[in-house]
Amino acid sequence: MKTILKITKSENQNALFKNPISPPHPPQTRTPSLKIKVQPQIPHFFHAGPYINRGCPFLSPLLHYHLVEIPTTMTAGLVAAAAIGAAYLEAKTLISEDAYMIRGAMTNGLDFFYNAWKGRVQYWYAFEDAVKKYPNNPAIVYPKPIEGKKPSGDSYDDLFDVETFTYQQLYDEVLKMSHLLRNKYGVTANDTIALNAMNSPLFIIVWFAIWNLGATPAFINYNLADKSLLHCLKVGHASIMFVDTEVEGNVRPSLAEIKSEAKCDTVFMDDDFLAAYAASPAYRAPDYERHPEQKDYDTAVLIYTSGTTGLPKPAIMSWKKAKLMSSLYGHSIRLKNNGVVYSAMPLYHSTAAILGCLPCLNRGAAYAPGRKFSTTTFWTQAKLTNATHIQYVGETCRYLINAPPSPDEKSHQIKVAFGNGMRRDIWVKFKERFNIPAIGEFYAATEGPLGTNNFQQGEIGIGAMGRYGKLLAAILATRQTIVPVDPEDETELWRDPETGFCRVAQSDEPGEFIQKIPNPEKVHETFQGYLGNDKATNSKIMRDVFKKGDAYYRTGDLVRLNDEQCYYFVDRLGDTFRWKSENVSTSEVEEHVGASDPNIEQVVCVGVKVPEHEGRAGFAVVKLKDASVKPNLDQIAEYSLKQLPKYAVPLFIKFVDEIERTGNNKVQKVKYKNQKMPHEEGESPIYWLKGNKYVELDAGDWASLGSGKIKL
Repeated sequence: MKTILKITKSENQNALFKNPISPPHPPQTRTPSLKIKVQPQIPHFFHAGPYINRGCPFLSPLLHYHLVEIPTTMTAGLVAAAAIGAAYLEAKTLISEDAYMIRGAMTNGLDFFYNAWKGRVQYWYAFEDAVKKYPNNPAIVYPKPIEGKKPSGDSYDDLFDVETFTYQQLYDEVLKMSHLLRNKYGVTANDTIALNAMNSPLFIIVWFAIWNLGATPAFINYNLADKSLLHCLKVGHASIMFVDTEVEGNVRPSLAEIKSEAKCDTVFMDDDFLAAYAASPAYRAPDYERHPEQKDYDTAVLIYTSGTTGLPKPAIMSWKKAKLMSSLYGHSIRLKNNGVVYSAMPLYHSTAAILGCLPCLNRGAAYAPGRKFSTTTFWTQAKLTNATHIQYVGETCRYLINAPPSPDEKSHQIKVAFGNGMRRDIWVKFKERFNIPAIGEFYAATEGPLGTNNFQQGEIGIGAMGRYGKLLAAILATRQTIVPVDPEDETELWRDPETGFCRVAQSDEPGEFIQKIPNPEKVHETFQGYLGNDKATNSKIMRDVFKKGDAYYRTGDLVRLNDEQCYYFVDRLGDTFRWKSENVSTSEVEEHVGASDPNIEQVVCVGVKVPEHEGRAGFAVVKLKDASVKPNLDQIAEYSLKQLPKYAVPLFIKFVDEIERTGNNKVQKVKYKNQKMPHEEGESPIYWLKGNKYVELDAGDWASLGSGKIKL
């Protein structure tokens, strides 16, 4: 039983303020006061009062019960102090945040599983429900770039023509596209359809038309060409690829191989295609074509991700992620039905598609896709689309911080910036410079079963990729944890030599972030892995971690958890690293750089830190067969730029006499990851990719890179 205080005005106080004229007899001097009584009461910490959503669950109980009289001159100070104290206590404990998230999980979870039980597990039905509920709400707000237009004065407004589709209009367009895909191109419910396009309403319309027909979309990274593109179509079993004319240059050189080797037809979405689409009638596929038998773990969309095997792998994005997780994420970032999310992140990636677009289209909010990212017009586009939320990856925020002031960087309505990879050193700068009240930092992998979230306001939680109160932290600890890695081999978890089991990392001890598979006999229900690649899928599962027979998903990321339940990203483990928001496969880079010159004997690729840049930049260590023959740097650059996605081309190259190894013949990649730049005195030089040429890196270049004057 606890004592709760409630504050009310005394009757004398009300009478005094109502009658300021002096009565006939001189009154006794009295200070206006409040009466406070004491009454025992169980506190209602989950009371749905006005403060619970503002992070002050303690104020509501405090305004109930009284003990003594307090002068009103003290009241404002007491209430303000109580508010500040309550807000601080909430920031430290996150009681109401936990309650808010648990309530959202229950509400969205019940809705999802009820619809799954009815055979409506697909996101399509959530979209249709939103169309019925919010037919006139904006669904897509597109800042379409006007070709050839130049800015007038300091304003960039004239560079864009804002196109808006209401929910009903978007639905009508999707049905027209569905008719075209079905009747002209023969798309059926059993097909996988590749979509290779830049951000625009057309991407979303084709995507949802594929879902309407019961087919599976496969999103292609439009930077891919040649072998990487061909590989994606093969392993994804795509029957048709629809291509944006703006990226057709990466596709046309491989058309013959795409047809003969991948058995995939190619359709360019040109003027003839758009004319046929505009003239098409509506078609809604019957429900039975959308596979009512599907489960929540069945495939909603294929999204390609790089990994240790080299070429991109089609990660299976389940309906649970597409529908339930996207809805819950929208709840976590306070996205309402009058909200607008502006994102210049590419829709071929899960960050934009699953956590940017889908949270909007099942709750009546609008999605505003930027054609491509621009530091110059970012804030203008956010302003023109009336964005309440913007989406980022770490590089985005640093680029914006380093950019010259924009005339629109504070003339916006943005309340939340959300995404992943914002670093602590720019976190506060970003909020203060651009007037952003809240940051919604998350951690997740395209193929991973779980993620973390940190809805950060105020001073606590800066830099964390996830943060929870005690209650939610205790719940999540049953599903995800951190375990130390082997100090001799970071690709392996440390195991007790006597028991053979792992241990949970201590507070602030870095370790690999792992996520539990509840049913080790049916891993696919939690972790769907990669289509047609059992080896890669199984490599992500670690068994017998804490007890015999258990199973956990390995994220491959080094993470630490402190006493305040804040998760912090430390580094990427193993043979991949992050650059330009993409996973770069070291084995793929090693293969292609090694094939660029017949005099190359061995290549070791790692990611290295560069000041003022997020992630790690590619660094290739090369051993030549004949060290007396000068390496052909132009040839290496030309071949690598042609064969690799641009983000995977190594930014730095160093030629060595020997590749250093450990006693058990393993390459010492850690040493190369910590390479001193530009190079140690007396060591061989390091070359960097300046434009399309490798040139020697000197101290001046390195200083310019470190200060942000030169962008990689």
